[in-house]
Amino acid sequence: MASRGRGRGPLWGFSEGISLLEMFLRTVLHCLWIGSMTSWVRGLDFNFHDSKQIEVYLQSVSKNYSTFTNLYSIGKSVQGRELWVLVLGKYPMEHKVGIPEFKYVGNMHGDEVVGREMLLHLIDYLVKNYGADSTVTRLIDSSRLHVLPSMNPDGFEASAPPDCVFSKGRYNRNNVDLNRNFPDTFSTAASSSVQPETQAVMSWIQARAVLSANLHGGTVVASYPYDNSNGGSELVNGVSRSPDHDVFVHLAKTYSYNHTTMHTGTQCGSLTFPDGITNGYQWYTLIGGMQDYNYIWGQCFEITLELSCCKYPPADQLADFWQENRAALLAYMQQVHLGVKGQVLDVDGNPIPSAVVEVQGRNNICPYKTNKHGEYYRLLLPGTYTFVVTVPGREPMKKTLQIPNGPESFSALKYDFVFQSNSPTSDSVAAESCTTANHNSNNAAASLQAPHFAILLALAGTAAISRLVHS
Repeated sequence: MASRGRGRGPLWGFSEGISLLEMFLRTVLHCLWIGSMTSWVRGLDFNFHDSKQIEVYLQSVSKNYSTFTNLYSIGKSVQGRELWVLVLGKYPMEHKVGIPEFKYVGNMHGDEVVGREMLLHLIDYLVKNYGADSTVTRLIDSSRLHVLPSMNPDGFEASAPPDCVFSKGRYNRNNVDLNRNFPDTFSTAASSSVQPETQAVMSWIQARAVLSANLHGGTVVASYPYDNSNGGSELVNGVSRSPDHDVFVHLAKTYSYNHTTMHTGTQCGSLTFPDGITNGYQWYTLIGGMQDYNYIWGQCFEITLELSCCKYPPADQLADFWQENRAALLAYMQQVHLGVKGQVLDVDGNPIPSAVVEVQGRNNICPYKTNKHGEYYRLLLPGTYTFVVTVPGREPMKKTLQIPNGPESFSALKYDFVFQSNSPTSDSVAAESCTTANHNSNNAAASLQAPHFAILLALAGTAAISRLVHS
């Protein structure tokens, strides 16, 4: 047998049995990998990116901008894909008292892909302009911005070939529509069991983001709660009005009027939306939706953003979509500073968790409560409001506050409620907490399964199809 160079060390650290050809191929592959990582740093291309590419990109961003970003997973899809979230902020690793949390969610329906790419380009824009652009810098320094590019990565991978109207990738791997899978306070309809992706987001919501939007496709409009109604007092002239209807209209208009065309309301054929916004229920009834769940149970204001007439458009349109949405995405995030924020404290300065903080005239289904830090955040338009703060066993505290326009200064009004006595003085009790356990977490309404959906598409007209397949 020929000698393998016994007595000499392995060349360049490779084992003695590796040939020159193998060494060459490994070197080439290593260079290609380094090149791909470098290309992410240079910039994100306008193309559709699969789940693995997104993972590599987010890891690259987290590594290269580690002082103000952090990457974490909220769970896994049915097929085991990570649900990656990138957070950007002055304090990326943990919540800080007084710093509001914001979130964007994309690709809830796997075949609605524009929002997924817009969120990647938003990340790219934010990290490259931090420290250089004043709006971006103040946004990141004054809040924590959480971005989940894909809630349904399994659905995205199942969406080939692309289709403008519908594909099986709409659903998760278990054939469940994730936007019909959340607990619904207005309905007790039977449902599919809560899916892994849904449960991951429900748990994430309990971390108490203040403001959120979920990005869809199928038309161009900003939709706001409620999506459902049981015919109670919330139903007014066909609109299912929440106690914070005025705030939701403002939030929806903030996006539509900062978008280059959404506010015209006439983007996709016969459908017309004045100001480019709509109340969800007035458009059509949606049972088990995510935006109502955020608002009712998560103390998080969320709207739904429909960004494209075609759910899965050609990649060469992505650059135009980014130009249409960039200013709107930034302006909407800034609204996290609406209203008032602060803590409920005892006389010694200790935070009081689970104190009820209510605004007179706004009777929320689930009362707003302070978190473990005694914090509260309340999105309100500029004006005068009376607050009632209740702690069990103590006299309720009432205070009238004048609320300025917080987004202009990148900070809500700060006001702390301090209870002067630590001893019980009243028989008052806080309102019962609203949890999924109180409302049967498996009562998210039944989703439209694919076979029935195909029949409906065949029978429905153009307008009906849009209502069925949008969000």
